[in-house]
Amino acid sequence: MTNAADFRRIALALPGVAEYLHFDRHAFKARVTFATLAPDELTANLKFAPDEQALKCAVAPDAFVALDNAWGGQGWTRAALAALSEPELAAALEMAWRHGAAKTKAKRR
Repeated sequence: MTNAADFRRIALALPGVAEYLHFDRHAFKARVTFATLAPDELTANLKFAPDEQALKCAVAPDAFVALDNAWGGQGWTRAALAALSEPELAAALEMAWRHGAAKTKAKRR
């Protein structure tokens, strides 16, 4: 069982991560945003690849659910912090961080 303090501590320990305000949420980014913490600090949204999202939601449906909008179609997934152990949260944050830290491929002309 984890909470917002655990989320912040784990996220900010990842290389190159900064926390900033994003509308009513606290967001975490490396090169780009990879996670946001809900205002009530009970849930967080994490950016996964669609296949990672499908796996997380299938394996732990009590902890992970795809957002029910276009963001969800892009891999954004809600995580219930209280439903995750610290190792599970750390693994999910690291997976999302990889997407936030990765450089995009330059478009060919």
